[in-house]
Amino acid sequence: MNTIFNTIIVLGGLGLFFGLLLSFAGVKLKTKENPKLEAMKDALPGVNCGGCGRAGCGAFAEDLFSGKATADGCPVGGTELNHKLAGILGVDAPESVPMKAFIKCAGTTTNSVSLYRYQGTNDCHARIRLTGGGAKACVYGCLGGSSCIDACMFDAITMLDGAAIIDDEKCVSCTMCVTACPKGLIEMVPTDKKVRVACGAMGGAKAVRASCSIGCIGCRLCQKKCEQSAIQMNKQLAEINYENCNNCKSCIEACPRKCIYGE
Repeated sequence: MNTIFNTIIVLGGLGLFFGLLLSFAGVKLKTKENPKLEAMKDALPGVNCGGCGRAGCGAFAEDLFSGKATADGCPVGGTELNHKLAGILGVDAPESVPMKAFIKCAGTTTNSVSLYRYQGTNDCHARIRLTGGGAKACVYGCLGGSSCIDACMFDAITMLDGAAIIDDEKCVSCTMCVTACPKGLIEMVPTDKKVRVACGAMGGAKAVRASCSIGCIGCRLCQKKCEQSAIQMNKQLAEINYENCNNCKSCIEACPRKCIYGE
C-alpha cells in the first residue's frame, strides 16, 4: 500500500516539476510581438468575417504590417479605422469610397411569376439542385432562400415577399453575402453613387416579360438617355458604370419597367 502511495507522490511531483519547467520555458522563449502589430490587432473589429480576403483579423493585421495589405483593406471598420491603422503604421491614410452590398433583383412573389409553390430547405444551393433553378419563372431571380441571410453576421439582410433586401445601415461591406449567393445576384456598389439596376436577368425581352413585371428588357432607353455614358449593356441587361455615373437619374426617368431606382 505504501509503495502505491509513494509512487503516486513521485509521479505527481514529477508532473508538477515538468509543468513548472514548461511554463518557465514558455515565458523565457516567448517572442515579444511588435507593438505596431499588436496595436493593429487591437484596433481591428475582431469579427473575423473574411471580408478582407484573409482568414481573420489577425491574418489581415500581419499582412498589413508586412506590406501585403493596405490600411483600407478592412471593409467593416470604415474610414475611421482606415485612418487609425494608417496612423499606427505612420503612413498616409488611403482615401476610398465606402461600398455596400446590393441585390440585383426586385422579383418579389408579387412582381414575378412562380411556376409552383416550393416547400423545403431554405438553403439556396440546395434549392437549385432540388428544383432545377428555383420556383420562379425567371432563372436569374432571387430564390427567396436564406443562404445570404445565414452568411451575414450583422443581420443586414431580410426576406420580403420572396426577395432578399439589404439594410444599408446595418451592412458593413464584409462581402460574405456576395459569395453565398449561388446566382451571383449580390454585388458591392459605391455608396456615393445612388442609382441601381435592380435586375440580373440576361434572357432578353421575351423571357423577361413572361417571368417578371419589372425586369430589364434591354430596350436601351436608359443608355440613350444617359449623357455620361454610364449605362452599358451586358448581353440584354442594363448595367451601370459607376465611374461615369453622376447621379443625374435620367436613366430612372427613361426606364419603362421601373427596374432602375435611386435616392
